[in-house]
Formats: sequence, structure tokens, C-alpha cells
Amino acid sequence: MWGSEVESIDLLRDYEDLATDGPVYKKTLRKENNEIRTQVIMQMWLGQNYFGWFFAFPIVISSMRWGLAAGRKTMVATAMLLFILSGPVKASTYLLMHGLVGLSMGSSWRLGANWGLSIAMCTAVRAMGAVGYVLISSFLIRENILALITINIHASLTYLLTAIGVNAVPSMNTIYTIFGTLLFLNCGFFVFLLHILYAVILSRLGMKDSLTLPRWLKKAI
Repeated sequence: MWGSEVESIDLLRDYEDLATDGPVYKKTLRKENNEIRTQVIMQMWLGQNYFGWFFAFPIVISSMRWGLAAGRKTMVATAMLLFILSGPVKASTYLLMHGLVGLSMGSSWRLGANWGLSIAMCTAVRAMGAVGYVLISSFLIRENILALITINIHASLTYLLTAIGVNAVPSMNTIYTIFGTLLFLNCGFFVFLLHILYAVILSRLGMKDSLTLPRWLKKAI
């Protein structure tokens, strides 16, 4: 008699855990969503010429919906799949150029940071990732790409100064400053457009209340 009652209680608890608001169901749903997003990123990476803007999006949406740990797991799982299927170069390239940017953006949005801080942080992460990507490429081809870039900037600036009648040779500190400024401008413009694009998409997905948007974008959306 008591045994049947205990079994009934256990079955009732299992049923409650599997309910849509139960912990088991939520945990399973979170894992399935992360796996699906990982597969989406991998497929997009294989056709990266067409989907370059969306590599970071599954990480952002995982962080926004399920928390920072879910976004981190999505990034790591995607990198591991790329490592297995395409090798360490593509996996590291994804992490440096897209994965860390998506994790930074998702984390800042999840924590409710304003856009100024979010864009500045993501720009710095993207810039450091770009430098890391160049260093890895330099190691693989046995050529110092950063040196080639600075030499070309130096030659172009010297030619421009000569063309306008200025007889001066720019110092390497000036060249490094120009290079860093151009790099941050490029990364900042990319991150700013990425913020707008993802904000519009997430708003259309019904997550507008979870976003901290500037007033001008709220009015536009």
C-alpha cells in the first residue's frame, strides 16, 4: 500500500519536472537551443561570404535569452565543431573575429549596459581580435603582415606629403598612430552597424523589452 503511494508521488514529481515550467524541461530546451544555434553558426561559417554579419548573432541571442553561461557555451561549442571539421585556423579565426565580439555584445546587453559602453567594449575586442588574426596569419605564411601594413602606410603617407609639397618624413610613431586609429574606426563602424542590425532583429523577435536601446532607435523601431 505504502509502496504504491510512493511510486505515485515519484511519478507526480517526474511529471512536474517535465512540465513546460519545470526545471528539467527548461534545461533540456536551453541545451537544444544552444545546439541548434551552434549548428547554424557552423553552416553560416562554411558560407561566410554571404553570412558574415550573422556569425555573432546566435551567441548574442543565447546570452540574452538564457544567460551569459549559455552564450559562452554556444561560442565554445561552435569553435570546437569548427576545429574538428575545418581545423584550428578557422576555429581561431571565428573566435577572434566573431565569437568574442558576440559574447561581449550579448554580455553587455544582458547586463543592461548602455550602447556607448557596449560599442566601445566590442570595438576593443574586435580590434584585438583583428590584430590576433593578423599575427596568426603572419605565423602561418612566415611573413610579418603588420610590418608590411605599416610600411605601406608609411610609403603612401610620404608620397602624399611629397605630392602636396611638404618635405617631411613621418615617424614610425605617427604611422602606428594612424594604423591604430584606422583599425579602431573600422572596427567601431562594423560594431555600430552590428548593434543596429541585431537590435532590429531581436525587436522583431519580441525581445524589445529586454534591450537597452537609444531613444532615436526606439523611435525608429
